[in-house]
Amino acid sequence: MIAIVDYGAGNLVSVKKAFDWLREDCVITSDPSDVEKAAKIVLPGVGHFASTESLTHSGLRDATSGAIGRGIPFLGICVGMQWMFASSEESPDTKGLGLLDGQCERFPATVKSPHVGWNSIDVNSSSRLFRGIPSASFVYFTHSYRAPMTDATAACCEYGGRFSAAIERDQLFGVQFHPEKSGEAGLKILKNFCAL
Repeated sequence: MIAIVDYGAGNLVSVKKAFDWLREDCVITSDPSDVEKAAKIVLPGVGHFASTESLTHSGLRDATSGAIGRGIPFLGICVGMQWMFASSEESPDTKGLGLLDGQCERFPATVKSPHVGWNSIDVNSSSRLFRGIPSASFVYFTHSYRAPMTDATAACCEYGGRFSAAIERDQLFGVQFHPEKSGEAGLKILKNFCAL
Protein backbone atom coordinates (compact mmCIF):
# COMPACT_ATOMS: atom_id res chain seq x y z
CA MET A 1 0.00 0.00 0.00
CA ILE A 2 1.11 3.58 -0.76
CA ALA A 3 0.45 6.00 2.10
CA ILE A 4 -0.35 9.51 0.83
CA VAL A 5 0.37 11.65 3.87
CA ASP A 6 -2.32 14.14 4.85
CA TYR A 7 -0.93 16.90 7.08
CA GLY A 8 -3.52 19.51 6.17
CA ALA A 9 -1.67 20.94 3.17
CA GLY A 10 -1.38 19.11 -0.11
CA ASN A 11 -3.02 18.28 -3.40
CA LEU A 12 -4.18 14.96 -1.97
CA VAL A 13 -7.17 14.11 -4.15
CA SER A 14 -5.37 14.77 -7.44
CA VAL A 15 -2.40 12.68 -6.33
CA LYS A 16 -4.69 9.82 -5.26
CA LYS A 17 -6.57 9.98 -8.57
CA ALA A 18 -3.27 9.63 -10.45
CA PHE A 19 -2.35 6.52 -8.44
CA ASP A 20 -5.90 5.18 -8.85
CA TRP A 21 -5.56 5.62 -12.62
CA LEU A 22 -2.34 3.59 -12.43
CA ARG A 23 -4.32 0.96 -10.46
CA GLU A 24 -2.10 1.26 -7.41
CA ASP A 25 -3.33 0.48 -3.90
CA CYS A 26 -3.13 3.78 -2.00
CA VAL A 27 -4.76 5.56 0.90
CA ILE A 28 -4.83 9.17 2.06
CA THR A 29 -3.96 9.09 5.76
CA SER A 30 -3.05 11.24 8.74
CA ASP A 31 -2.45 8.15 10.91
CA PRO A 32 1.23 7.53 11.75
CA SER A 33 0.58 3.77 12.02
CA ASP A 34 -0.54 3.69 8.36
CA VAL A 35 2.71 5.41 7.40
CA GLU A 36 4.76 2.96 9.48
CA LYS A 37 3.31 -0.08 7.69
CA ALA A 38 3.18 1.37 4.16
CA ALA A 39 5.20 -0.14 1.33
CA LYS A 40 5.79 3.36 -0.08
CA ILE A 41 5.14 6.89 1.18
CA VAL A 42 4.15 10.01 -0.77
CA LEU A 43 4.14 13.46 0.83
CA PRO A 44 2.38 16.00 -1.40
CA GLY A 45 2.76 19.62 -0.45
CA VAL A 46 1.12 22.87 -1.44
CA GLY A 47 1.52 26.24 0.21
CA HIS A 48 3.81 27.48 2.95
CA PHE A 49 6.82 25.57 4.30
CA ALA A 50 5.61 26.31 7.86
CA SER A 51 2.69 23.92 7.26
CA THR A 52 5.16 21.03 7.64
CA GLU A 53 5.30 21.84 11.39
CA SER A 54 2.08 19.86 11.77
CA LEU A 55 3.98 16.72 10.77
CA THR A 56 5.97 16.98 14.00
CA HIS A 57 2.94 17.57 16.23
CA SER A 58 0.94 14.70 14.71
CA GLY A 59 3.68 12.06 14.91
CA LEU A 60 3.84 11.85 11.12
CA ARG A 61 7.39 13.25 11.02
CA ASP A 62 8.74 10.47 13.24
CA ALA A 63 6.75 7.80 11.38
CA THR A 64 7.98 9.05 8.01
CA SER A 65 11.58 9.45 9.15
CA GLY A 66 11.56 5.96 10.66
CA ALA A 67 10.18 4.43 7.47
CA ILE A 68 12.81 6.22 5.36
CA GLY A 69 15.46 4.88 7.75
CA ARG A 70 14.17 1.35 7.10
CA GLY A 71 14.57 1.87 3.34
CA ILE A 72 10.90 2.44 2.49
CA PRO A 73 10.68 4.42 -0.80
CA PHE A 74 9.60 8.01 -0.17
CA LEU A 75 8.42 10.59 -2.71
CA GLY A 76 8.10 14.24 -1.71
CA ILE A 77 6.11 16.50 -4.05
CA CYS A 78 6.62 20.30 -4.15
CA VAL A 79 6.81 21.42 -0.48
CA GLY A 80 7.14 17.71 0.31
CA MET A 81 10.44 17.70 -1.59
CA GLN A 82 11.61 20.94 0.06
CA TRP A 83 10.91 19.35 3.47
CA MET A 84 13.69 16.83 2.80
CA PHE A 85 16.24 19.66 2.99
CA ALA A 86 17.51 21.23 6.21
CA SER A 87 15.39 24.37 5.96
CA SER A 88 13.72 26.99 3.80
CA GLU A 89 13.99 30.77 3.70
CA GLU A 90 10.18 30.77 3.59
CA SER A 91 10.03 29.78 7.27
CA PRO A 92 13.52 29.87 8.82
CA ASP A 93 12.35 28.57 12.20
CA THR A 94 10.75 25.45 10.68
CA LYS A 95 13.14 22.51 10.44
CA GLY A 96 13.11 20.21 7.47
CA LEU A 97 14.07 16.55 7.72
CA GLY A 98 17.70 17.43 6.96
CA LEU A 99 18.20 14.37 4.76
CA LEU A 100 19.70 16.66 2.13
CA ASP A 101 22.09 19.52 2.82
CA GLY A 102 21.14 23.04 1.95
CA GLN A 103 18.35 25.53 2.25
CA CYS A 104 15.50 26.20 -0.14
CA GLU A 105 15.46 29.82 -1.24
CA ARG A 106 13.12 32.32 -2.89
CA PHE A 107 13.45 32.98 -6.62
CA PRO A 108 15.44 36.13 -7.40
CA ALA A 109 13.61 39.36 -8.14
CA THR A 110 14.76 39.12 -11.77
CA VAL A 111 12.01 36.57 -12.55
CA LYS A 112 8.30 36.46 -11.88
CA SER A 113 7.44 34.59 -8.70
CA PRO A 114 5.69 32.28 -8.15
CA HIS A 115 7.03 30.16 -10.99
CA VAL A 116 3.79 28.79 -12.43
CA GLY A 117 3.28 26.75 -15.56
CA TRP A 118 5.03 24.30 -17.84
CA ASN A 119 8.80 24.26 -18.02
CA SER A 120 11.33 21.83 -19.43
CA ILE A 121 13.72 19.83 -17.28
CA ASP A 122 17.19 18.40 -17.86
CA VAL A 123 17.15 14.79 -16.70
CA ASN A 124 20.03 12.76 -15.28
CA SER A 125 20.09 9.69 -17.53
CA SER A 126 20.91 7.34 -14.63
CA SER A 127 17.80 8.32 -12.64
CA ARG A 128 15.41 5.49 -11.77
CA LEU A 129 12.55 7.93 -11.23
CA PHE A 130 12.96 9.35 -14.75
CA ARG A 131 13.50 6.03 -16.56
CA GLY A 132 12.02 6.40 -20.05
CA ILE A 133 11.55 10.17 -19.75
CA PRO A 134 13.78 12.19 -22.06
CA SER A 135 15.55 15.41 -21.19
CA ALA A 136 13.66 18.53 -22.26
CA SER A 137 10.35 16.97 -21.19
CA PHE A 138 7.86 19.52 -19.89
CA VAL A 139 6.31 19.32 -16.42
CA TYR A 140 3.99 21.59 -14.44
CA PHE A 141 5.40 23.81 -11.68
CA THR A 142 3.82 26.14 -9.16
CA HIS A 143 6.20 27.40 -6.45
CA SER A 144 7.90 30.50 -5.07
CA TYR A 145 10.88 28.77 -3.41
CA ARG A 146 13.39 26.45 -5.00
CA ALA A 147 15.71 23.68 -3.87
CA PRO A 148 19.46 24.02 -4.42
CA MET A 149 21.49 21.95 -6.83
CA THR A 150 23.12 19.02 -4.98
CA ASP A 151 24.82 15.72 -5.71
CA ALA A 152 21.34 14.18 -5.35
CA THR A 153 19.84 16.29 -8.18
CA ALA A 154 18.08 13.94 -10.62
CA ALA A 155 16.62 16.68 -12.83
CA CYS A 156 17.12 20.42 -12.98
CA CYS A 157 15.28 23.38 -14.38
CA GLU A 158 16.37 26.83 -15.51
CA TYR A 159 14.31 29.71 -14.11
CA GLY A 160 16.22 32.62 -12.62
CA GLY A 161 19.16 30.20 -12.42
CA ARG A 162 19.38 26.43 -12.20
CA PHE A 163 17.60 24.63 -9.39
CA SER A 164 16.78 21.04 -8.47
CA ALA A 165 13.54 20.04 -10.17
CA ALA A 166 13.95 16.54 -8.71
CA ILE A 167 16.23 14.72 -6.30
CA GLU A 168 17.10 11.06 -5.90
CA ARG A 169 19.28 9.30 -3.36
CA ASP A 170 18.85 5.62 -2.54
CA GLN A 171 15.11 5.21 -1.76
CA LEU A 172 14.58 8.95 -1.30
CA PHE A 173 12.91 10.82 -4.17
CA GLY A 174 11.50 14.30 -4.61
CA VAL A 175 9.97 16.39 -7.37
CA GLN A 176 9.45 20.16 -7.18
CA PHE A 177 6.80 20.04 -9.90
CA HIS A 178 3.41 18.32 -9.72
CA PRO A 179 3.53 14.94 -11.48
CA GLU A 180 -0.22 14.50 -11.05
CA LYS A 181 -0.69 17.60 -13.26
CA SER A 182 2.17 16.89 -15.69
CA GLY A 183 0.43 14.70 -18.27
CA GLU A 184 2.11 11.57 -19.60
CA ALA A 185 5.54 12.45 -18.22
CA GLY A 186 4.11 12.91 -14.72
CA LEU A 187 2.20 9.63 -14.81
CA LYS A 188 5.33 7.85 -16.03
CA ILE A 189 7.27 9.27 -13.07
CA LEU A 190 4.62 8.01 -10.65
CA LYS A 191 4.60 4.62 -12.40
CA ASN A 192 8.38 4.43 -12.07
CA PHE A 193 8.09 5.22 -8.37
CA CYS A 194 5.53 2.45 -7.93
CA ALA A 195 7.86 -0.02 -9.66
CA LEU A 196 10.75 0.56 -7.21
